[in-house]
Amino acid sequence: MARGTKTGGRKKGTPNKTTALLKDAILVAAGNAGKDDGLVGYLTAQAVLNPGPFLALLGKVLPMQISGDEDQPVKMVIEWNKG
Repeated sequence: MARGTKTGGRKKGTPNKTTALLKDAILVAAGNAGKDDGLVGYLTAQAVLNPGPFLALLGKVLPMQISGDEDQPVKMVIEWNKG
């Protein structure tokens, strides 16, 4: 068999079934922990109770670069609901 030739297994980029199941379970658990507000409620509580880890998580999901052109600059709108 030639070196570097893939002969079986899952296709490149396909997540491991165990990893996918674990991610799904974590999302369900977080949703349940948020009770009536679901996942958003849980994450909101974590932002208040554990701001350091929450901000680290936020840094992972925000885009690394934002760019626009001169005619149509990027506009950022942040809605803040204190309640």
